[in-house]
Amino acid sequence: MLSPDICIAGAGIIGLSLALELRSRGANVTVFEQGDPLAEASTAAAGMLAVSDPDNPPELRPLSRLSSELYPEFLDRLFDLSGIAVALQTSTTIQEVHTYPVEGARDLTLLGAETLSLLLPQLNGARRRFVLLEEHSLNPRELAPAVLAAVRAAKIDLRSHTPVRLIRSDPSNVEVHTASEVLRPSFVVDCTGAWGLTQLPPGHVRSLPRKGQMMALQLPGTLPLHLVLRTPDIYIVPRTTGIHAGRAIVGATVEDAGFDKTVYPGEIARLRRQAEELLPDLASATEVETWAGLRPGTSDGLPLLGQVANRHFIASGHYRNGILLAPATARVMAQMLSREKPAVDLQVFSPLRKG
Repeated sequence: MLSPDICIAGAGIIGLSLALELRSRGANVTVFEQGDPLAEASTAAAGMLAVSDPDNPPELRPLSRLSSELYPEFLDRLFDLSGIAVALQTSTTIQEVHTYPVEGARDLTLLGAETLSLLLPQLNGARRRFVLLEEHSLNPRELAPAVLAAVRAAKIDLRSHTPVRLIRSDPSNVEVHTASEVLRPSFVVDCTGAWGLTQLPPGHVRSLPRKGQMMALQLPGTLPLHLVLRTPDIYIVPRTTGIHAGRAIVGATVEDAGFDKTVYPGEIARLRRQAEELLPDLASATEVETWAGLRPGTSDGLPLLGQVANRHFIASGHYRNGILLAPATARVMAQMLSREKPAVDLQVFSPLRKG
C-alpha cells in the first residue's frame, strides 16, 4: 500500500480539522486514532469560543482572533461536506473580572447594576465586577457529527482503534509505526493531546492531562438563559437551540489527576453551589448528566505548534481552547507543512521551548 502524503496521530477536533484543511489543499491524509474519534476532550468541552477570556495567556490572543475570524468559513465547509449545520448557541458573555482595567483589553467597560439587571436579572452580582464580551459558543456534541461526516465525505482515511505506536524520524524520512504496518509519509503530525505520543527532550514543555469535571442542568422556567456567564472559577453555558436546548453546562474543575476520569459527587456538588451562588434560580434545576474530560494542558498554558524533528510536527496542548483554536491551528499547521508563512507568528508556541 502506498503511504499517504500526511499522517496525523489523533482524531480529536485538532487532528480532524487539520485533516480537512490539508485535504482541501489536495493532500492524501490518513488519521490514526487509538479509540473513537472525537470521544475525549473534544466532546467533553463546554464549547465556548472564548477569544477574550482574561484568564487566557495574552500570547494566545493573536491565534484566538484568527480562529474566530475563520470560524464562519470552517462551519460553512463542514456544512458543504456533511449537510449538517452547526448553530452558534450564544453571542455574548458576562465575564467577572478581579482586576480592572483588563490587561490587553482596556476598551472593556464595567457593567453597571442597571445594565446587569437588564442583561440577566436573575444574577446575584453583589460585590462582583463584570464586563460584557462579544464571543460565541457552540455545542461540541453537535459539532462532532458534522466533523465526522465531513471527514468521510472528503475521503480522508480515518482509522479508529488504530494507535500509532512509534514515530521514527531520521535525516531522510519519517516512519509511522502501528501494530500492523509501517508507513513512510512526507510528514506526520502528532495531535494526540493529553496522551503525548511525541517524546520531547527533558526540560521542555510537555502536554499533560488536566482533568475537568462538569455537569449539565435542565434550566428552570424562571431562568431563560441566552448568554454565557463566566467567572475565574466557574462557567455556565446555555444550550439555546438544537437537541439540548434548555440545558446549561456548568464547569469545571481543574485537576492534575493523570488519566483518571472518575466523577466525584463532592466536586459536582461544589460546582453546583458556586453556580447557585451566581444564579439562585438554579437551585430548582434538574441535574441531567455529569462527566469528566482530560484537557491537554501545558505548564505555560500555550499550545505546542511546530516541528520537532525531520518531517515530524506536533499540534497539541490546547488546554481549554481546543474547540476555539481548531480552525486557526489547522490553517497555520497546513501553511507550515506547505512551507508558507503562517498567518500568525508561531515562535511562542514552539514545541522545543523550555518549560
